[in-house]
Amino acid sequence: MANLPPSLSIGAASFAAPSPPPLSPGASSSAPGAAAKDRKMASAEQLVLDLCDPELRENALLDLSKKREIFQDLAPLLWHSYGTIAALLQEIVSIYPSLSPPTLSPGASNRVCNALALLQCVASHGDTRIPFLTAHIPLYLYPFLNTTSKTRPFEYLRLTSLGVIGALVKVDDSEVIGFLLQTEIIPLCLRTMEMGSELSKTVATFIVQKILLDDVGLRYICATAERFFAVATVLSQMVQALAEQPSPRLLKHIIRCYLRLSENTRACTALNSCLPTALKDGTLNNFLQDDHVTRRWLQQLLHNMTIAGMGGAPHAGLDHIMGM
Repeated sequence: MANLPPSLSIGAASFAAPSPPPLSPGASSSAPGAAAKDRKMASAEQLVLDLCDPELRENALLDLSKKREIFQDLAPLLWHSYGTIAALLQEIVSIYPSLSPPTLSPGASNRVCNALALLQCVASHGDTRIPFLTAHIPLYLYPFLNTTSKTRPFEYLRLTSLGVIGALVKVDDSEVIGFLLQTEIIPLCLRTMEMGSELSKTVATFIVQKILLDDVGLRYICATAERFFAVATVLSQMVQALAEQPSPRLLKHIIRCYLRLSENTRACTALNSCLPTALKDGTLNNFLQDDHVTRRWLQQLLHNMTIAGMGGAPHAGLDHIMGM
């Protein structure tokens, strides 16, 4: 388990609300807007201070998670303020005993998810993303992704945790991918892809997709048969399930994963034996009619397999799927 970040402190006095400048008789019309911005920032600073007070923390978590989009530079404020990240981690580890046996209540789930929403803010900001990784903060979320209970509190917990990892990989950064590959993120995502809700499956598949799109990630997954087939098997099961319960958004990410795998020679060869029939015979064509990008991806996937000598002639369902 990673240690807490060694230093998260700046002087508490820096959180004092700034004194508004005096307005001159000829003040510009932008002054009211500037004053409102100052008040908003002072409000954010006070809420961040409240996180370190156990009696005020729950309300502060709720308010900050709701308003995080309107507070500019909230991520650096959270990261550099004294004791704030430690307070958020305290919220996370406090519910570990509720994971097994699964006794997490809706209220406790909501509260920790508010803390996770603030960590997602930190993970998505360019100035705090790498320090966030260096401190190994994502590892604190992995016990949540390792749960299997399908009750709503646990599903919400997994989804919000995946959102933090999704924020990390959303920006293409090989350093982020390199960090994640040293952890158990791929098996954890595969587990969610097997048993999560549609939304959780979509986010987990997106994370795997972003890992595959990085050259280091593609080489890692295709380095051994065990890794490749672990991913390919779960993707195949998902495609089969989509034939009964369609989700165009999820299907889009699955096809993109397959296309990226087909760009590796060894993986493309292996796909000949494990690519789902539903992707080759037009079974899912109705879900792709209005998605020209995904249709092109599927066409390129099947073309890559044909060129590699695995499919012989073009697949019979290709023209039908592509509307040709």
